[in-house]
Amino acid sequence: MPRYQQLADDLADAIRSGLLRSGERLPSVRETCALRAVSPSTVFQAYGLLETEGLIEARPRSGYYVRAPRRPARSTPEAAKARDEATPVAITDLVFALLGAAGDEHVVPLGSAFPAAHLFPFAELARSGARAMRRLKPAQVTGALTAGDPGLRAQLLHRYAAHGVPLADDELLMTNGAMEALNLCLQAVTRPGDVVVVESPTFYTALQALERLQLKAVEVATDPQGGVELAALEALLQRQKVAACWLMPSFQNPLGALMTPQRKQALVALLARHQVPLIEDDVYGELYAPGRRPPPAKAFDREGLVLHCSSFSKCLAPGYRVGWAAAGRFAPAVQRLKMMGSLASSLPPQLALADYLAQGAYERHLRRLRSALTEQRLHALRLVERHFPAGTRVTRPAGGYFLWLELPPQVDALALHHQAMAQGISTAPGPLFSADGRFGHHLRLNVGHPGDPRFDPALRRVGELACAAAQAKRG
Repeated sequence: MPRYQQLADDLADAIRSGLLRSGERLPSVRETCALRAVSPSTVFQAYGLLETEGLIEARPRSGYYVRAPRRPARSTPEAAKARDEATPVAITDLVFALLGAAGDEHVVPLGSAFPAAHLFPFAELARSGARAMRRLKPAQVTGALTAGDPGLRAQLLHRYAAHGVPLADDELLMTNGAMEALNLCLQAVTRPGDVVVVESPTFYTALQALERLQLKAVEVATDPQGGVELAALEALLQRQKVAACWLMPSFQNPLGALMTPQRKQALVALLARHQVPLIEDDVYGELYAPGRRPPPAKAFDREGLVLHCSSFSKCLAPGYRVGWAAAGRFAPAVQRLKMMGSLASSLPPQLALADYLAQGAYERHLRRLRSALTEQRLHALRLVERHFPAGTRVTRPAGGYFLWLELPPQVDALALHHQAMAQGISTAPGPLFSADGRFGHHLRLNVGHPGDPRFDPALRRVGELACAAAQAKRG
Protein backbone atom coordinates (compact mmCIF):
# COMPACT_ATOMS: atom_id res chain seq x y z
CA MET A 1 0.00 0.00 0.00
CA PRO A 2 1.39 3.48 -0.87
CA ARG A 3 2.43 5.49 2.17
CA TYR A 4 -0.06 8.27 1.47
CA GLN A 5 -2.86 5.68 1.33
CA GLN A 6 -1.81 4.24 4.70
CA LEU A 7 -1.70 7.73 6.22
CA ALA A 8 -5.12 8.57 4.76
CA ASP A 9 -6.59 5.29 6.06
CA ASP A 10 -5.22 5.93 9.57
CA LEU A 11 -6.67 9.43 9.69
CA ALA A 12 -9.99 8.26 8.23
CA ASP A 13 -10.23 5.61 10.98
CA ALA A 14 -9.51 8.28 13.61
CA ILE A 15 -12.25 10.52 12.20
CA ARG A 16 -14.86 7.77 11.93
CA SER A 17 -14.11 6.48 15.43
CA GLY A 18 -14.44 9.95 16.93
CA LEU A 19 -10.79 10.37 17.96
CA LEU A 20 -10.71 13.34 15.60
CA ARG A 21 -13.94 15.30 15.93
CA SER A 22 -15.90 17.57 13.66
CA GLY A 23 -14.24 20.98 13.40
CA GLU A 24 -10.94 19.79 14.91
CA ARG A 25 -7.79 20.99 13.18
CA LEU A 26 -5.49 18.32 11.75
CA PRO A 27 -1.74 18.51 12.37
CA SER A 28 0.00 20.77 9.87
CA VAL A 29 1.85 19.26 6.94
CA ARG A 30 5.17 19.98 8.67
CA GLU A 31 4.00 18.38 11.93
CA THR A 32 2.71 15.30 10.13
CA CYS A 33 5.98 14.94 8.21
CA ALA A 34 7.86 14.91 11.51
CA LEU A 35 5.41 12.59 13.29
CA ARG A 36 5.15 10.02 10.50
CA ALA A 37 8.60 10.39 8.91
CA VAL A 38 7.09 11.04 5.48
CA SER A 39 7.58 13.67 2.81
CA PRO A 40 5.33 16.73 2.32
CA SER A 41 4.17 15.19 -0.98
CA THR A 42 2.91 12.13 0.89
CA VAL A 43 0.97 14.30 3.35
CA PHE A 44 -0.56 16.44 0.61
CA GLN A 45 -1.66 13.31 -1.27
CA ALA A 46 -3.20 11.83 1.89
CA TYR A 47 -5.00 15.06 2.79
CA GLY A 48 -6.22 15.40 -0.80
CA LEU A 49 -7.66 11.89 -0.67
CA LEU A 50 -9.46 12.64 2.61
CA GLU A 51 -10.80 15.87 1.12
CA THR A 52 -12.11 13.92 -1.88
CA GLU A 53 -13.92 11.56 0.48
CA GLY A 54 -15.53 14.53 2.26
CA LEU A 55 -13.84 13.81 5.61
CA ILE A 56 -11.75 16.97 5.85
CA GLU A 57 -11.72 20.46 4.36
CA ALA A 58 -9.00 22.98 3.63
CA ARG A 59 -9.48 26.46 5.09
CA PRO A 60 -7.44 29.26 3.49
CA ARG A 61 -4.43 30.33 5.59
CA SER A 62 -5.62 28.09 8.41
CA GLY A 63 -4.97 24.45 7.53
CA TYR A 64 -7.04 21.27 7.32
CA TYR A 65 -10.04 20.56 9.54
CA VAL A 66 -12.33 17.59 10.12
CA ARG A 67 -15.44 18.28 8.11
CA ALA A 68 -18.87 18.35 9.72
CA PRO A 69 -20.90 15.35 8.51
CA ARG A 70 -22.97 16.22 5.45
CA ARG A 71 -25.90 14.25 4.22
CA PRO A 72 -25.45 13.12 0.65
CA ALA A 73 -28.22 13.60 -1.84
CA ARG A 74 -30.50 10.62 -1.94
CA SER A 75 -33.96 9.88 -3.15
CA THR A 76 -36.96 10.70 -1.01
CA PRO A 77 -38.45 7.83 1.02
CA GLU A 78 -41.23 7.42 -1.57
CA ALA A 79 -38.74 7.38 -4.44
CA ALA A 80 -36.28 5.08 -2.69
CA LYS A 81 -38.91 2.46 -1.88
CA ALA A 82 -38.61 -0.73 -3.94
CA ARG A 83 -41.87 -1.25 -5.81
CA ASP A 84 -43.63 -4.53 -6.47
CA GLU A 85 -44.93 -3.39 -9.85
CA ALA A 86 -42.65 -3.96 -12.84
CA THR A 87 -42.74 -0.84 -14.99
CA PRO A 88 -42.86 -0.90 -18.80
CA VAL A 89 -40.13 1.44 -20.02
CA ALA A 90 -40.69 4.38 -22.39
CA ILE A 91 -37.78 6.76 -21.90
CA THR A 92 -36.25 7.24 -25.36
CA ASP A 93 -38.44 10.15 -26.47
CA LEU A 94 -37.54 12.08 -23.33
CA VAL A 95 -33.82 11.33 -23.78
CA PHE A 96 -33.89 12.54 -27.39
CA ALA A 97 -35.89 15.65 -26.50
CA LEU A 98 -33.67 16.71 -23.63
CA LEU A 99 -30.20 15.67 -24.78
CA GLY A 100 -30.46 16.04 -28.55
CA ALA A 101 -28.59 19.36 -28.54
CA ALA A 102 -26.05 18.39 -25.88
CA GLY A 103 -23.41 17.54 -28.50
CA ASP A 104 -23.35 21.10 -29.88
CA GLU A 105 -19.83 22.46 -29.30
CA HIS A 106 -21.32 25.84 -28.40
CA VAL A 107 -23.26 24.33 -25.49
CA VAL A 108 -21.48 23.99 -22.14
CA PRO A 109 -21.82 20.20 -21.61
CA LEU A 110 -22.86 19.87 -17.95
CA GLY A 111 -25.37 17.29 -19.17
CA SER A 112 -22.91 15.30 -21.25
CA ALA A 113 -21.94 11.68 -20.52
CA PHE A 114 -18.25 12.22 -21.44
CA PRO A 115 -15.40 14.15 -19.81
CA ALA A 116 -13.48 16.83 -21.69
CA ALA A 117 -11.80 15.60 -24.89
CA HIS A 118 -8.47 17.28 -24.10
CA LEU A 119 -7.95 14.79 -21.24
CA PHE A 120 -7.32 11.95 -23.71
CA PRO A 121 -4.09 11.09 -25.62
CA PHE A 122 -5.48 11.24 -29.15
CA ALA A 123 -2.12 12.09 -30.77
CA GLU A 124 -0.43 9.07 -29.16
CA LEU A 125 -3.36 6.86 -30.14
CA ALA A 126 -3.07 8.08 -33.73
CA ARG A 127 0.62 7.15 -33.80
CA SER A 128 -0.21 3.72 -32.37
CA GLY A 129 -2.87 3.30 -35.04
CA ALA A 130 -0.45 4.18 -37.82
CA ARG A 131 2.15 1.75 -36.47
CA ALA A 132 -0.40 -1.03 -36.14
CA MET A 133 -1.77 -0.57 -39.64
CA ARG A 134 1.70 -0.70 -41.16
CA ARG A 135 2.17 -4.10 -39.52
CA LEU A 136 -1.27 -5.39 -40.51
CA LYS A 137 -1.26 -8.72 -42.33
CA PRO A 138 -4.16 -9.58 -44.66
CA ALA A 139 -4.96 -12.71 -42.67
CA GLN A 140 -5.68 -10.58 -39.57
CA VAL A 141 -8.62 -8.90 -41.26
CA THR A 142 -10.74 -12.04 -41.26
CA GLY A 143 -8.92 -13.94 -38.53
CA ALA A 144 -10.32 -11.83 -35.68
CA LEU A 145 -13.93 -11.46 -36.69
CA THR A 146 -16.35 -12.15 -33.84
CA ALA A 147 -14.06 -12.50 -30.81
CA GLY A 148 -11.88 -9.49 -31.67
CA ASP A 149 -8.16 -8.81 -32.08
CA PRO A 150 -6.09 -11.45 -30.23
CA GLY A 151 -3.46 -8.87 -29.22
CA LEU A 152 -5.95 -6.57 -27.53
CA ARG A 153 -7.77 -9.46 -25.92
CA ALA A 154 -4.46 -10.72 -24.51
CA GLN A 155 -3.79 -7.25 -23.03
CA LEU A 156 -7.23 -7.21 -21.43
CA LEU A 157 -6.90 -10.73 -20.04
CA HIS A 158 -3.62 -9.65 -18.43
CA ARG A 159 -5.34 -6.63 -16.84
CA TYR A 160 -8.18 -8.78 -15.55
CA ALA A 161 -5.68 -11.20 -13.99
CA ALA A 162 -3.78 -8.30 -12.39
CA HIS A 163 -7.03 -7.20 -10.74
CA GLY A 164 -7.76 -10.65 -9.37
CA VAL A 165 -10.14 -11.81 -12.12
CA PRO A 166 -8.62 -14.70 -14.09
CA LEU A 167 -10.63 -15.35 -17.24
CA ALA A 168 -10.64 -18.12 -19.80
CA ASP A 169 -9.55 -16.87 -23.21
CA ASP A 170 -12.86 -17.80 -24.84
CA GLU A 171 -14.90 -15.83 -22.26
CA LEU A 172 -13.81 -12.40 -23.55
CA LEU A 173 -15.56 -10.82 -26.54
CA MET A 174 -14.74 -7.45 -28.13
CA THR A 175 -17.74 -5.25 -28.96
CA ASN A 176 -18.67 -1.92 -30.51
CA GLY A 177 -18.44 0.00 -27.25
CA ALA A 178 -19.82 -0.97 -23.86
CA MET A 179 -23.39 -0.39 -25.00
CA GLU A 180 -23.23 -3.26 -27.48
CA ALA A 181 -21.68 -5.47 -24.78
CA LEU A 182 -24.44 -4.58 -22.31
CA ASN A 183 -27.21 -5.02 -24.87
CA LEU A 184 -25.87 -8.40 -26.01
CA CYS A 185 -25.61 -9.60 -22.41
CA LEU A 186 -29.10 -8.36 -21.60
CA GLN A 187 -30.50 -10.08 -24.67
CA ALA A 188 -28.69 -13.33 -23.79
CA VAL A 189 -30.39 -13.67 -20.39
CA THR A 190 -33.89 -12.27 -21.00
CA ARG A 191 -36.95 -12.63 -23.18
CA PRO A 192 -39.56 -9.94 -24.02
CA GLY A 193 -41.77 -9.26 -21.01
CA ASP A 194 -39.15 -10.32 -18.45
CA VAL A 195 -38.42 -8.23 -15.37
CA VAL A 196 -34.98 -6.66 -14.89
CA VAL A 197 -33.78 -4.99 -11.68
CA VAL A 198 -32.08 -1.61 -12.06
CA GLU A 199 -30.83 0.90 -9.53
CA SER A 200 -32.87 3.89 -8.40
CA PRO A 201 -31.85 6.24 -9.95
CA THR A 202 -30.24 4.47 -12.92
CA PHE A 203 -28.45 5.53 -16.11
CA TYR A 204 -30.95 6.29 -18.85
CA THR A 205 -29.19 4.14 -21.48
CA ALA A 206 -30.00 1.08 -19.36
CA LEU A 207 -33.65 2.10 -19.51
CA GLN A 208 -33.39 2.57 -23.28
CA ALA A 209 -31.98 -0.95 -23.63
CA LEU A 210 -34.89 -2.38 -21.63
CA GLU A 211 -37.34 -0.41 -23.75
CA ARG A 212 -35.83 -1.71 -27.01
CA LEU A 213 -36.04 -5.34 -25.85
CA GLN A 214 -39.59 -4.91 -24.45
CA LEU A 215 -38.50 -5.66 -20.89
CA LYS A 216 -39.92 -4.33 -17.62
CA ALA A 217 -37.91 -2.47 -14.99
CA VAL A 218 -38.08 -2.78 -11.23
CA GLU A 219 -36.10 -0.10 -9.45
CA VAL A 220 -34.34 -0.98 -6.20
CA ALA A 221 -33.29 1.58 -3.60
CA THR A 222 -29.69 2.70 -4.05
CA ASP A 223 -27.56 4.51 -1.48
CA PRO A 224 -25.50 7.42 -2.86
CA GLN A 225 -22.40 6.17 -1.07
CA GLY A 226 -22.76 2.40 -0.70
CA GLY A 227 -24.66 1.48 -3.85
CA VAL A 228 -27.66 -0.82 -4.21
CA GLU A 229 -29.27 -1.65 -0.87
CA LEU A 230 -28.87 -5.39 -0.45
CA ALA A 231 -31.72 -5.85 2.02
CA ALA A 232 -34.12 -4.14 -0.39
CA LEU A 233 -32.80 -6.26 -3.27
CA GLU A 234 -33.18 -9.49 -1.31
CA ALA A 235 -36.76 -8.62 -0.35
CA LEU A 236 -37.50 -7.85 -3.99
CA LEU A 237 -36.06 -11.17 -5.19
CA GLN A 238 -38.26 -13.01 -2.71
CA ARG A 239 -41.40 -11.24 -3.97
CA GLN A 240 -40.74 -11.03 -7.70
CA LYS A 241 -39.54 -13.31 -10.49
CA VAL A 242 -36.49 -11.51 -11.87
CA ALA A 243 -34.63 -12.45 -15.06
CA ALA A 244 -31.52 -10.32 -14.47
CA CYS A 245 -30.02 -7.37 -12.62
CA TRP A 246 -28.30 -4.53 -14.50
CA LEU A 247 -26.17 -2.74 -11.91
CA MET A 248 -23.19 -0.42 -11.77
CA PRO A 249 -21.31 -1.29 -8.53
CA SER A 250 -18.37 1.11 -9.14
CA PHE A 251 -19.02 4.87 -9.46
CA GLN A 252 -22.64 4.41 -10.43
CA ASN A 253 -24.12 6.84 -12.93
CA PRO A 254 -25.68 9.20 -11.81
CA LEU A 255 -24.95 8.85 -8.06
CA GLY A 256 -21.23 8.06 -8.19
CA ALA A 257 -21.84 5.36 -5.53
CA LEU A 258 -19.09 2.81 -4.89
CA MET A 259 -19.90 -0.54 -3.29
CA THR A 260 -17.17 -1.83 -0.99
CA PRO A 261 -15.53 -5.15 -1.92
CA GLN A 262 -17.42 -6.79 0.93
CA ARG A 263 -20.76 -5.52 -0.37
CA LYS A 264 -19.92 -6.60 -3.92
CA GLN A 265 -19.10 -10.07 -2.63
CA ALA A 266 -22.39 -10.16 -0.73
CA LEU A 267 -24.25 -8.98 -3.84
CA VAL A 268 -22.77 -11.76 -5.97
CA ALA A 269 -23.55 -14.35 -3.29
CA LEU A 270 -27.16 -13.11 -2.97
CA LEU A 271 -27.76 -13.35 -6.72
CA ALA A 272 -26.10 -16.77 -6.87
CA ARG A 273 -28.55 -18.06 -4.24
CA HIS A 274 -31.41 -16.95 -6.47
CA GLN A 275 -29.59 -17.92 -9.72
CA VAL A 276 -30.12 -14.42 -11.13
CA PRO A 277 -27.51 -13.16 -13.62
CA LEU A 278 -25.76 -9.86 -12.89
CA ILE A 279 -24.94 -7.61 -15.83
CA GLU A 280 -22.14 -5.50 -14.37
CA ASP A 281 -21.70 -2.13 -16.08
CA ASP A 282 -18.12 -1.15 -15.17
CA VAL A 283 -17.27 1.65 -17.59
CA TYR A 284 -16.11 3.98 -14.79
CA GLY A 285 -14.05 1.45 -12.84
CA GLU A 286 -10.70 2.98 -13.83
CA LEU A 287 -11.71 6.49 -12.73
CA TYR A 288 -11.12 6.11 -9.01
CA ALA A 289 -9.46 8.73 -6.82
CA PRO A 290 -5.76 8.12 -6.06
CA GLY A 291 -5.41 4.81 -4.29
CA ARG A 292 -6.28 1.26 -5.30
CA ARG A 293 -8.61 0.20 -8.09
CA PRO A 294 -11.83 -1.17 -6.62
CA PRO A 295 -12.33 -4.79 -7.66
CA PRO A 296 -15.34 -5.45 -9.87
CA ALA A 297 -18.14 -7.71 -8.71
CA LYS A 298 -16.81 -10.15 -11.31
CA ALA A 299 -13.85 -10.80 -8.96
CA PHE A 300 -16.23 -12.66 -6.63
CA ASP A 301 -18.06 -14.68 -9.30
CA ARG A 302 -17.71 -18.43 -8.78
CA GLU A 303 -20.68 -19.62 -10.82
CA GLY A 304 -20.30 -17.68 -14.06
CA LEU A 305 -23.39 -15.57 -13.32
CA VAL A 306 -21.66 -12.17 -13.63
CA LEU A 307 -21.51 -10.71 -17.14
CA HIS A 308 -18.87 -7.99 -16.84
CA CYS A 309 -18.98 -5.20 -19.43
CA SER A 310 -16.65 -2.26 -19.95
CA SER A 311 -14.94 -0.13 -22.60
CA PHE A 312 -12.20 2.41 -23.27
CA SER A 313 -14.73 5.16 -24.04
CA LYS A 314 -14.65 6.92 -20.67
CA CYS A 315 -11.02 6.33 -19.68
CA LEU A 316 -8.88 6.39 -22.85
CA ALA A 317 -10.46 6.64 -26.29
CA PRO A 318 -13.91 8.27 -26.66
CA GLY A 319 -15.20 7.73 -30.18
CA TYR A 320 -13.16 4.60 -30.84
CA ARG A 321 -16.13 2.48 -29.77
CA VAL A 322 -14.08 -0.39 -28.37
CA GLY A 323 -15.77 -2.31 -25.58
CA TRP A 324 -15.93 -5.88 -24.34
CA ALA A 325 -17.89 -8.43 -22.38
CA ALA A 326 -16.65 -11.17 -20.07
CA ALA A 327 -19.93 -13.05 -19.94
CA GLY A 328 -19.19 -16.08 -17.74
CA ARG A 329 -21.38 -19.10 -18.45
CA PHE A 330 -23.33 -17.00 -20.96
CA ALA A 331 -20.29 -16.28 -23.18
CA PRO A 332 -21.33 -18.72 -25.96
CA ALA A 333 -24.82 -17.18 -26.15
CA VAL A 334 -23.40 -13.65 -26.24
CA GLN A 335 -20.95 -14.65 -29.01
CA ARG A 336 -23.77 -16.13 -31.09
CA LEU A 337 -25.80 -12.94 -30.73
CA LYS A 338 -22.78 -10.89 -31.75
CA MET A 339 -22.27 -13.06 -34.83
CA MET A 340 -25.95 -12.77 -35.80
CA GLY A 341 -25.92 -9.01 -35.27
CA SER A 342 -22.87 -6.91 -36.08
CA LEU A 343 -20.67 -10.00 -36.76
CA ALA A 344 -17.47 -8.17 -35.84
CA SER A 345 -16.09 -4.96 -34.35
CA SER A 346 -13.92 -2.60 -36.38
CA LEU A 347 -10.34 -3.87 -36.41
CA PRO A 348 -8.25 -0.65 -36.80
CA PRO A 349 -9.32 0.89 -33.45
CA GLN A 350 -8.60 -2.41 -31.70
CA LEU A 351 -5.12 -2.58 -33.26
CA ALA A 352 -4.41 1.02 -32.26
CA LEU A 353 -5.40 0.35 -28.65
CA ALA A 354 -3.43 -2.89 -28.51
CA ASP A 355 -0.32 -1.05 -29.67
CA TYR A 356 -0.90 1.81 -27.23
CA LEU A 357 -1.26 -0.56 -24.29
CA ALA A 358 1.86 -2.45 -25.38
CA GLN A 359 3.86 0.80 -25.22
CA GLY A 360 3.25 0.99 -21.46
CA ALA A 361 1.72 4.47 -21.53
CA TYR A 362 -1.77 3.55 -20.33
CA GLU A 363 -1.09 3.66 -16.59
CA ARG A 364 0.66 7.05 -16.85
CA HIS A 365 -2.34 8.41 -18.74
CA LEU A 366 -4.75 7.00 -16.14
CA ARG A 367 -2.82 8.59 -13.27
CA ARG A 368 -3.02 11.99 -14.93
CA LEU A 369 -6.69 11.53 -15.76
CA ARG A 370 -7.64 10.45 -12.24
CA SER A 371 -5.74 13.34 -10.69
CA ALA A 372 -7.37 15.90 -13.00
CA LEU A 373 -10.88 14.55 -12.39
CA THR A 374 -10.38 14.35 -8.62
CA GLU A 375 -9.21 17.95 -8.41
CA GLN A 376 -12.07 19.12 -10.63
CA ARG A 377 -14.68 17.26 -8.56
CA LEU A 378 -13.51 19.02 -5.42
CA HIS A 379 -13.57 22.37 -7.20
CA ALA A 380 -17.09 21.75 -8.49
CA LEU A 381 -18.32 20.73 -5.04
CA ARG A 382 -17.12 24.05 -3.64
CA LEU A 383 -18.98 25.92 -6.40
CA VAL A 384 -22.19 23.97 -5.75
CA GLU A 385 -22.00 24.68 -2.03
CA ARG A 386 -21.46 28.38 -2.73
CA HIS A 387 -23.97 29.04 -5.52
CA PHE A 388 -26.89 26.59 -5.25
CA PRO A 389 -29.97 27.13 -3.06
CA ALA A 390 -29.97 26.46 0.67
CA GLY A 391 -31.12 22.93 1.30
CA THR A 392 -29.40 21.50 -1.79
CA ARG A 393 -27.80 18.14 -1.07
CA VAL A 394 -24.98 16.78 -3.21
CA THR A 395 -23.12 13.49 -3.47
CA ARG A 396 -19.38 13.31 -2.80
CA PRO A 397 -18.23 10.41 -5.00
CA ALA A 398 -14.77 8.88 -4.71
CA GLY A 399 -14.40 8.56 -8.46
CA GLY A 400 -15.91 9.33 -11.84
CA TYR A 401 -16.97 12.82 -12.90
CA PHE A 402 -20.66 13.18 -12.01
CA LEU A 403 -22.38 14.97 -9.14
CA TRP A 404 -25.99 14.19 -8.23
CA LEU A 405 -27.90 17.07 -6.69
CA GLU A 406 -31.13 16.98 -4.76
CA LEU A 407 -32.51 20.50 -5.06
CA PRO A 408 -35.22 21.99 -2.82
CA PRO A 409 -38.57 20.29 -3.63
CA GLN A 410 -40.01 23.42 -5.20
CA VAL A 411 -37.37 23.43 -7.99
CA ASP A 412 -38.53 21.66 -11.17
CA ALA A 413 -35.44 20.05 -12.72
CA LEU A 414 -37.03 19.82 -16.20
CA ALA A 415 -37.90 23.52 -16.18
CA LEU A 416 -34.41 24.31 -14.90
CA HIS A 417 -32.92 22.27 -17.74
CA HIS A 418 -34.88 24.22 -20.34
CA GLN A 419 -33.89 27.56 -18.80
CA ALA A 420 -30.22 26.56 -18.80
CA MET A 421 -30.37 25.29 -22.40
CA ALA A 422 -31.80 28.62 -23.48
CA GLN A 423 -28.55 30.12 -22.17
CA GLY A 424 -26.29 27.54 -23.83
CA ILE A 425 -25.83 25.17 -20.87
CA SER A 426 -26.93 21.53 -20.88
CA THR A 427 -27.87 19.57 -17.76
CA ALA A 428 -29.28 16.09 -17.12
CA PRO A 429 -32.53 16.41 -15.14
CA GLY A 430 -33.56 13.70 -12.69
CA PRO A 431 -36.58 12.25 -14.55
CA LEU A 432 -34.18 10.87 -17.18
CA PHE A 433 -32.89 8.41 -14.59
CA SER A 434 -36.11 6.58 -13.72
CA ALA A 435 -38.52 4.39 -15.66
CA ASP A 436 -41.50 6.28 -14.21
CA GLY A 437 -40.18 9.83 -14.19
CA ARG A 438 -39.26 10.20 -10.52
CA PHE A 439 -36.54 12.56 -9.21
CA GLY A 440 -38.32 15.68 -10.43
CA HIS A 441 -36.14 18.00 -8.31
CA HIS A 442 -32.84 16.21 -8.90
CA LEU A 443 -30.04 17.01 -11.33
CA ARG A 444 -26.95 15.22 -12.61
CA LEU A 445 -24.01 17.45 -13.48
CA ASN A 446 -20.95 16.42 -15.48
CA VAL A 447 -17.98 18.12 -13.82
CA GLY A 448 -15.25 16.43 -15.88
CA HIS A 449 -14.12 19.62 -17.62
CA PRO A 450 -10.93 20.90 -15.99
CA GLY A 451 -9.40 23.81 -17.85
CA ASP A 452 -12.62 24.81 -19.66
CA PRO A 453 -13.05 28.55 -18.98
CA ARG A 454 -16.79 28.22 -19.53
CA PHE A 455 -17.29 25.71 -16.72
CA ASP A 456 -17.28 27.93 -13.61
CA PRO A 457 -19.60 30.61 -15.04
CA ALA A 458 -21.97 27.93 -16.35
CA LEU A 459 -22.16 26.11 -13.01
CA ARG A 460 -22.70 29.40 -11.20
CA ARG A 461 -25.47 30.30 -13.65
CA VAL A 462 -27.31 27.00 -13.14
CA GLY A 463 -27.06 27.63 -9.40
CA GLU A 464 -28.51 31.13 -9.83
CA LEU A 465 -31.41 29.77 -11.88
CA ALA A 466 -32.07 27.15 -9.20
CA CYS A 467 -31.99 29.83 -6.48
CA ALA A 468 -34.44 31.96 -8.45
CA ALA A 469 -36.80 29.00 -8.88
CA ALA A 470 -36.63 28.17 -5.19
CA GLN A 471 -37.34 31.80 -4.21
CA ALA A 472 -40.20 32.18 -6.70
CA LYS A 473 -42.02 29.11 -5.38
CA ARG A 474 -41.51 30.17 -1.77
CA GLY A 475 -42.81 33.65 -2.57
